[in-house]
Amino acid sequence: MGGMRALISAAKREGTLRAIALPRDWADYGGLISGFEKKYGIKVTVEKPLGHSEDEIDALRKRGNRPTAPDVIDVGDTFARNAAALNLLAPYKVAAYDSIPDSQKDPQARWANNYGGYISIGCDAKRVTPCPETFADLLKPGYRGKVALEGDPTRSATAFASVYATALANNGSFDNIQPGLDFFAELNNRGNFNPVSSNSATITSGRTPISINWDYINLGYADQLRDKGVNWQVAIPFDGSFAQYFALAVSKNAPHPAAARLWQEYLFSPEGQNLRLRAYARPVLMDAMRQDGTLDEAAAARLPTVEGTPQFPTDAQLDKARQTVTRGWAKAVSGRR
Repeated sequence: MGGMRALISAAKREGTLRAIALPRDWADYGGLISGFEKKYGIKVTVEKPLGHSEDEIDALRKRGNRPTAPDVIDVGDTFARNAAALNLLAPYKVAAYDSIPDSQKDPQARWANNYGGYISIGCDAKRVTPCPETFADLLKPGYRGKVALEGDPTRSATAFASVYATALANNGSFDNIQPGLDFFAELNNRGNFNPVSSNSATITSGRTPISINWDYINLGYADQLRDKGVNWQVAIPFDGSFAQYFALAVSKNAPHPAAARLWQEYLFSPEGQNLRLRAYARPVLMDAMRQDGTLDEAAAARLPTVEGTPQFPTDAQLDKARQTVTRGWAKAVSGRR
């Protein structure tokens, strides 16, 4: 694009960025969208804000180079790898690309992880007593009809990660996600599984009083819903610690290619990364920003304490796990054994 000045000029001429599946209460996308619009004068439109990673991939695949296609995506990294394999993404190195850990980016620069966190259990303490603290707790009879996921794990990266976490809590491994499916089958057989996809609205209404989700989402709900009378408690289960990052990418057929790349630059800038951090999400550039003095240390101090160094499955392990979940999820929660 000829450098940042030329990129900004080209993006301003385009004037629009088309995104998909970005809820404003997810890792502070509300603040990020408002900040980007104010800084550059570029209007951000978000289609299907409560969609999931697979919806984003479907939109790229089905719309091709039509003007209604998304410019950018934000998906779980297993879905990013799939999109790259389908030749849907454009290579682009943001200015901070070299500072992103090698394990958190595509070597061909088709995607890069931006923020992450740990799978956690959120619970409405006014409706549920006591709140669960481990995955094993979720099987107790007091939680009948109460335990929800963020979506369907065959389409939602968050729900997929939740199955992985429960697998680790039940003698599974990165190579073996089947115990996670078995856990949800047992949860369903006991009547504790709630098939409603959880979000801030279902939590406020009481339809999903227990929700398995990322720690930054559940912690964000705790802050946002306090004024609505919801006492949302958050626990990171020690019996199945699972961390993951979400990836950003530019569509190969982006209708607004300059705005798409400027959006990436903004989300990987210190300003964008610190907005993530203030919403409890762990920025991928956290270590680099701490070293160069651009990290919001006060926000970093608010992150929940976790034990050990996070480990991540390999591409082959992710692919195998995804195939297992795709084949087995419907059977696990259908009640048929």
